[in-house]
Amino acid sequence: MERTPTAATATDDDEKRSSIEKEGTSVVSVEHGVDVLDGVHDGLQFPTEHERETLRRVPDSLPWSAYLIAFVELAERFSFYGSSVVFTNFVQQKLPPGSHTGAGFAHGQSGALGKGQRASTGLTTFYQFWCYITPLLGAYIADTYLGRFNTICIAVAIALLGHVVLIVSAVPGVIENTNAALVVFVIALVSMGLGTGLFKSNISPLIAEQYRRTRLFVVTTKRRERVIVDPVMTISRVYMYFYFFINIGALIGQIGMTFAEKYVGFWLAYTLPTFVFLLCPLVLFFGRNRYVRSPPTGSILSTAFHLWRHAAKGRWSISPVKTYRQLTAPDFWENAKPSRYPGEKPKWMTFDDQWVDEVNRGLKACAVFCWYPIYWLAYNQLNNNLTSQAATMSTHGLPNDVLSNLDPFALIIFIPICDLIIYPALRRGGLNFSALRKITGGFFAGSAAMIWAAVVQHYIYKTHLSRCRYVLIAFSEIFASITGLEYAFTKAPGNMRSLVMAVYLFTSAISAALGEAFV
Repeated sequence: MERTPTAATATDDDEKRSSIEKEGTSVVSVEHGVDVLDGVHDGLQFPTEHERETLRRVPDSLPWSAYLIAFVELAERFSFYGSSVVFTNFVQQKLPPGSHTGAGFAHGQSGALGKGQRASTGLTTFYQFWCYITPLLGAYIADTYLGRFNTICIAVAIALLGHVVLIVSAVPGVIENTNAALVVFVIALVSMGLGTGLFKSNISPLIAEQYRRTRLFVVTTKRRERVIVDPVMTISRVYMYFYFFINIGALIGQIGMTFAEKYVGFWLAYTLPTFVFLLCPLVLFFGRNRYVRSPPTGSILSTAFHLWRHAAKGRWSISPVKTYRQLTAPDFWENAKPSRYPGEKPKWMTFDDQWVDEVNRGLKACAVFCWYPIYWLAYNQLNNNLTSQAATMSTHGLPNDVLSNLDPFALIIFIPICDLIIYPALRRGGLNFSALRKITGGFFAGSAAMIWAAVVQHYIYKTHLSRCRYVLIAFSEIFASITGLEYAFTKAPGNMRSLVMAVYLFTSAISAALGEAFV
């Protein structure tokens, strides 16, 4: 049996479970512990208090619609990473003598524009910044006007246009004219980055919304063991395998395109991702009637601002310390609830007490995200400086940008191990590896990866030690990046999920801006 976690360690998961269970308000009748009315929990047996404390908890199986969305993400990440993995060589290295494609072949270095490391790092950093600031726009459009699914469809069309323009920058006849090719390349980056941003802020909430159960229920396994199926653990599993699909696409795309660049040319390294990306609209169309969709709810930013301003009323002071204490007091949000408002309510107060609690949780999640830019700053070394470093190494015929694929390769191996072995073992041992603890562990693993790279710098040209940093980065992603997606979804109000997810993604844009300052 699984030991019950202490109150101190269970707080974070309990908050997430509460936020998910509150969405199940359509349940209108429970008789003898069995719900029969809402169409989602029909016929399920709910646990008693004793069963909550004693039965082992497990995640549920995932709906097929979630796998369809994960495949869309796989195709999009194949195209994104497959094309971007060769950006450094395309911008930094010179076109090989006599080449019209940029291919370096077995003993040469692939290249095209020859603008140097500073330009290549600057452009790739700008691209990342652009990709992760545009999710804010995508979130606003989805939450206010179009909904997540429709916004994703528009994003795919914009990104597809960018991929076509990217191919043009690398075709023979254009690639030899470095200035013209650079202009076309930048236009492609802007278009692809806009499409990616609109896509990213909505695909992550959409996949988790495919799982509709929000309440704990009891089942009997094939081994005749009674267990509790936990929606919080299921959402965690959704994002584990969502990230698993991401890295399948990233790994195949990056390895395939580095060899396409090396032995054929950049035009092929940009064309193949475009063809794979065409699977996105096809799968979206195929599953259009199978997806669970959340309709747009109109602009809630102004409402949230009015709520915060109302809560902060009377809490300002000349003393910054006193102001901080009053703005962070435990009763800050309690006094802003509609049930506490005396007299006639203002027009903007169209919400209930529950929504105030959800906004509070969402802002707390955003506070946690403030630490992520430092983490992403270290992670981003994979695709710029470490790739440039590999170009100076003896690669024995391998493309220099193939080494970064050790990261997604490690993720594909360790994500199932964490889901099926490590996390269940921790739960059986009574250890609650909560979301905040996972994130902290991810930060430490990312720091260790960079320390490793710095300490053994003089060995990386001779031994296998350089590979370890990629494994450490992979573990840091499992703990920090995957959990960040889960944290953003479970902490956000239902009508602000794209927005909170966009804030999480925006931390990558901040790290890209910091990285640009060091170029």
